[in-house]
Amino acid sequence: MAGPPRLPTGLAVETFTDPVKKIYDGTDLHFFLQSLAYRDLMTFLLQLNRSMVSRKNSEGKVQEFRLAELRSETILPQVKAVLNLLNKLQSLMEDVPPDTGPRRFGNVSFRKWYKLVEDDLDAMLKEVLPSNIQPAIVELKSYLLGSFGSAQRLDYGTGHELSFLAFLAALWKLEYFTVETASNTTSMSSDGVDTTSEFERQIVLSIFQTYVILIRTLIQTYNLEPAGSHGVWGLDDNSFIPYIFGSAQLAPAIPNDSVSSQPTPTPTSGSLPSAVDPSIVTKQTQVEAEAKSNLYFSAIHFIYTVKRGPFWEHSPILFDISGIKDGWGKINKGLIKMYEAEVLGKFPVVQHFMFGNIFKWERDPDARVVQQSTHTTSQSLRSPMAGVDGATTARPSAGVGTAAPWASTGGQGPTSTPTGFVNGVTQAPWAKSAASQRVPLSSTSNLPGPRRGLSAALLRGPAKRPVSAASVNETKLAEKTAETIPEEKEVEQGP
Repeated sequence: MAGPPRLPTGLAVETFTDPVKKIYDGTDLHFFLQSLAYRDLMTFLLQLNRSMVSRKNSEGKVQEFRLAELRSETILPQVKAVLNLLNKLQSLMEDVPPDTGPRRFGNVSFRKWYKLVEDDLDAMLKEVLPSNIQPAIVELKSYLLGSFGSAQRLDYGTGHELSFLAFLAALWKLEYFTVETASNTTSMSSDGVDTTSEFERQIVLSIFQTYVILIRTLIQTYNLEPAGSHGVWGLDDNSFIPYIFGSAQLAPAIPNDSVSSQPTPTPTSGSLPSAVDPSIVTKQTQVEAEAKSNLYFSAIHFIYTVKRGPFWEHSPILFDISGIKDGWGKINKGLIKMYEAEVLGKFPVVQHFMFGNIFKWERDPDARVVQQSTHTTSQSLRSPMAGVDGATTARPSAGVGTAAPWASTGGQGPTSTPTGFVNGVTQAPWAKSAASQRVPLSSTSNLPGPRRGLSAALLRGPAKRPVSAASVNETKLAEKTAETIPEEKEVEQGP
């Protein structure tokens, strides 16, 4: 199987427009998975992923691509321009310190920073982009601004990260990253290395990593909440893509691409001889050392800075991945599949993605047929404009609304009530239903991976709140006092 195709450049667009939302329900999500926009996003992700795999020349010498080895003097001009933009955005935080008042969810000063960025972004992008690309700012700024989190919800998640991937992919499609405009590309094309791959690597190692650092600073400065987090059962509260690129860095080396040869497929098993074992994620000191050169462990290191407790407890999915014995190539392959399913394939994540003339809401003629699943057909979202004038909130193109899995359909009786659904509302797994007696403790069979036994304590439900001796005494005293008060006889009242 050949290596993944590159995202085509030379976008033939005469006019650009404000991107708009298109994903409102499960039917739209199903269409998205077969759209040109989905194809372009996934192609670009695979393209950047493959660029991070180490290369070996005809003599067998391996060249690895690490964070610490990228020198400033070798950074390409277009990459430097985007880096300067991201650095300006980070410097704006100095003008907007976090609010000192008590806050449980997010810091409201993030909205002030976001407004500064929103007001200045057009001018900043004009400084970065050549004149022939500037008409596309109307679409580019939508993806860039959407990549910093939500100013309304004060949160950040994988949907915002996807927006930055779209920003980079849009620049690629608009030929912003081109070999012809890079003055120092020729010196980097020794040993038959495809010069285009150098752009791809610098996009990851320089631009994307700088963006990740900016986001981590925003999260810590303004206490941004995870957006749509799965709790401990998600890969990460905020990010996903750094794990993909970081695992590719540690996958086995492949031969350098040349113009005349067929590209080598991205490895799906094995590791570099110099790669560390995945199991070191539980060793904080080793993680900190690897974080300086690898995106995967840089993301793990950030988890250690914001979470406390055993790693297997707060990050069980990453802990489970650390037990894979088939190498970083297998981990990389699995993470890409997981990204397709858990990010691009999840309605709560992609419902906010915007479509314009760069990322088109059109069906990809070469797309494989995607079967609709319960997940894609049961998701729905009311149109934000519906109901303003008393109109129905149903989408005209969606037909009859999709009922919940336990709802009555077609005159038939309701299906069985799902687990945890008690008296018309969802209940915790350990809650009692009206007809049930004592609910036994959950088993560990539903925990992911071979190490699930270590998380058995998490399934025992919430601990009982401790009651102090003073509280007990107060209760006894109140009861004793109540016994001394004579009951008042009820007096019948006349008509």
